[in-house]
Amino acid sequence: MFGNNKRDAQNSSPGQAAAHSLNTLTPGTVIQGNIQADSDIRIDGNIKGKLFCAAKVILGPESTMEGEIKCKQAVIEGKFTGQLFVEELLNVRETAVIDGDVHVGKLIVQPGAKFNVICNMGALPKDIKPKAAGSKTSAAESVKAADDH
Repeated sequence: MFGNNKRDAQNSSPGQAAAHSLNTLTPGTVIQGNIQADSDIRIDGNIKGKLFCAAKVILGPESTMEGEIKCKQAVIEGKFTGQLFVEELLNVRETAVIDGDVHVGKLIVQPGAKFNVICNMGALPKDIKPKAAGSKTSAAESVKAADDH
């Protein structure tokens, strides 16, 4: 009477992320290892490892990450140490502390940020661009390719 269950079932598939979904890692959460996300991800906890995201990565003001990030866009407000590959825009906020190697398409650094990096700007090589879920490269292949660099 109030909804068409058949139509609702046709419009959503199991395992398929919604267009504007957001993954979150809350404060107090610690992860060691590799993470792969097809939609935006916000980190307010701590990660030691690799993060591969086909969309936007947000490191909140209390977050810390040590390792490698490959993503389409990034907003860094917390602490990051390692290698950062951002296909499009990297926005470094005033509370950010970044140490390491950065490869970006475009860059914004807010006054007050600590940006102690070797920075390369321009198009990323194809072998380090983040892959979308529908691509022919599997998550395991993406992790292997990242380990080869």
